[in-house]
Amino acid sequence: MVSVGTIIWLSSELMFFAALFAAYFTIRAVSPELWAQETGLLNVPFATANTAILVLSSLTCQLGVFAAERGQVGRSGSVFKVSGWGLREWFILTYVMGAVFIGGQALEYAELVHEGVTIPSSAYGTMFYLTTGFHGIHVTGGLIAFLLVLGRTYIARRFTHEQAVSAIVVSYYWHFVDVVWVGLFATIYLIK
Repeated sequence: MVSVGTIIWLSSELMFFAALFAAYFTIRAVSPELWAQETGLLNVPFATANTAILVLSSLTCQLGVFAAERGQVGRSGSVFKVSGWGLREWFILTYVMGAVFIGGQALEYAELVHEGVTIPSSAYGTMFYLTTGFHGIHVTGGLIAFLLVLGRTYIARRFTHEQAVSAIVVSYYWHFVDVVWVGLFATIYLIK
């Protein structure tokens, strides 16, 4: 039941991001010269590396889910033996990768503000910060969810089916956030 509820909630989130995409393309169509000028300020190689980190975090998240489905909450053996990692290790790595992504976004924001691209500066700035900012808020929500799942695994005396379901539901959300970012990345950084 939790999985179904999460999927329905993510569908509403999809509609929210669809509205942001629609606004982005509508405003872009009205002022193409502004877009041509402002997109030249984007650091595409940096954003590509940051995107790769977020996309790879989906893989580490899923490896954590596989461990949860096996009932393996913690690692077996050395921390350097990745094949023995459990849910905790994979989710901690996913959390770190997500935090690095958010840090990269903050760094990019600082560079763009330095270049004069701000929310009130132009329609481009408004749409750039709205789309990427709302996505960043969603990533931050996912990071909080990872902390809650991890905290439950450390507090609980034994790993239960409910905890595995929590990990799976968090992975649904994380994969959703990653897919949305791939769309945003292509729209903002690649489509000229």
